[in-house]
Amino acid sequence: MNYRAFGNIKVSEIGLGTWQLGADWGNVDDSTAERVLMTAVENGVNFFDTADCYGEGLSESRLGRFVKTLSTEVVIATKLGRFPQPGWPENFSMEQFRKHTENSLKRLGRESLDLTQVHCPPTDLLKQGEVFDWLRTLKQEGKIKQFGFSVESIEEAQICLQEEGVASLQIIFNIFRQKAILSIFKEAQEKQVALIIRLPLASGLLSGQFNRDTRFPENDHRNFNRDGQEFNVGETFSGLPFEKGLELVDTLKSHVPKNQILSQFALRWILDFEAVSVVIPGSKNPQQVINNCAASSLPPLPPATHAALSDLYFKEVAPHIRGLV
Repeated sequence: MNYRAFGNIKVSEIGLGTWQLGADWGNVDDSTAERVLMTAVENGVNFFDTADCYGEGLSESRLGRFVKTLSTEVVIATKLGRFPQPGWPENFSMEQFRKHTENSLKRLGRESLDLTQVHCPPTDLLKQGEVFDWLRTLKQEGKIKQFGFSVESIEEAQICLQEEGVASLQIIFNIFRQKAILSIFKEAQEKQVALIIRLPLASGLLSGQFNRDTRFPENDHRNFNRDGQEFNVGETFSGLPFEKGLELVDTLKSHVPKNQILSQFALRWILDFEAVSVVIPGSKNPQQVINNCAASSLPPLPPATHAALSDLYFKEVAPHIRGLV
């Protein structure tokens, strides 16, 4: 596992997203969740991303119990703003930010959060600016060490980059979502704002394991949010219609080196960008963790492959993306 700068610390360039250990990806029992987390640590992962709303605290609680068993330090990034109680938009106040932060601290068993991120906030909230002051206050109080934002759109990322104290931005970025390369990468690097990459495998599309007969559990967002029925459609298959995504995956397979699987190829492509601090694929079983972590040791892709994937994105992918970009 290779490590990259994240502010004044080093984190594994492949982390672990834990949305699936809380909700919306089918069922994952306690035993499986623990094995996934342990496999991640055994493969060099020291960065874990969660949120208070994943299973209404279930993901945080599982992660909190697990890290108590470790003899090594790990970095936990959580999020606030989407918890069901009191809900949207009441969650967005100094009072609720403090309350949700304190609840996350209890579930994670921490005295101070390594990183808290505002979870897909409304664009208007960012433009008003008060939310940044709430986070600065929580940092002054010692409840959080650093703060960042998990955003839906490039516009939202650009707003955050203008504010003092923002340590990180979590963005959707993968072979099927390349807009950030030209719009925010350079500025984020110049301002030393860490970039956390979510949905690196486009909700599993870039695993290459799906086909037209694939069916997802009733409680899996890839079933109930395909067209944005519950939340931003960009969070499911990176905004692509499932059938179109399958067609594009077939096109991609010809670019994958013989010694790699598609998911590793997709992660390696992301890691080739120096602006990226950490990639957080989710995993529902230990083997997925092992496969994902292996991408860190692969050599960079050749320039010709990057050029071909850029051309594919602008000509074949971008016109079909739905949701905020």
